[in-house]
Amino acid sequence: MRSFKSYFCAAGAAVVASLTMSTAVFADDASSNPQFGYSITLTGTSDYIFRGISFNDERPAFQPYFEFTYGIGYVGFWFSNIEGEGFNPMEMDIVAGIRPVTGPVSWDIGVLYYTYPANSLGWSATDYVEFKVGASISPVKNLTLGVTGYVTPDQANYGQSETIEGTASYALPKFAIFDPTVSALIGYSNGDDGFSPCACATKTDYTYWNVGLKLAVDKYFMDFRYWDTNISEAQIGSTAADSRFVFSAGVTLP
Repeated sequence: MRSFKSYFCAAGAAVVASLTMSTAVFADDASSNPQFGYSITLTGTSDYIFRGISFNDERPAFQPYFEFTYGIGYVGFWFSNIEGEGFNPMEMDIVAGIRPVTGPVSWDIGVLYYTYPANSLGWSATDYVEFKVGASISPVKNLTLGVTGYVTPDQANYGQSETIEGTASYALPKFAIFDPTVSALIGYSNGDDGFSPCACATKTDYTYWNVGLKLAVDKYFMDFRYWDTNISEAQIGSTAADSRFVFSAGVTLP
């Protein structure tokens, strides 16, 4: 089947890239002992935005994330409440990958499984797999630039799509008790299917972006962000892709 062929091709490419780019890392760290680790991030947000589109009917969402690491490898579990036709009431994403470092470049290579375990349509109608390769670099102090590519292979319930995102963040001087960071993202997504929580979408490619300010105090953070896309209401049959301000706050443990 075309879907399985796509999986194997994409998975093979990811494995080859992972081994190639991490060879130097493994060679340098061969004598070290990898350690187990974990982190928990609990976030509340005024809206669940996925690549510029509201996936929670423009309502607040609670989004916990649990990550377990061993050396450069990681496995994560992300949750969110979600509103949309056939998707109620929860999304659970599983991600696994590696984060090698080669010289000044930090990599993030992995696979994501988007699943909606409580939806009314059945898992086979909504769940899908995606592969990603990301790289980031800090050319000057406090500035981080990154680019990430995503490929969703053709699946029984989801057409093939490609997405690329560019990011930039700059850590500002400490202000009172806050460690502020300004950041921006621009992304472009192109796929066989429309991009919308509703099936009436006719837009198959679009651009999205955001810009915002994050304030951190020890393990706690607040984020103020503006989102927008070039999608009109007529193209997807809803206001889910309209411009909006989103506020998020949370804590990262331990």
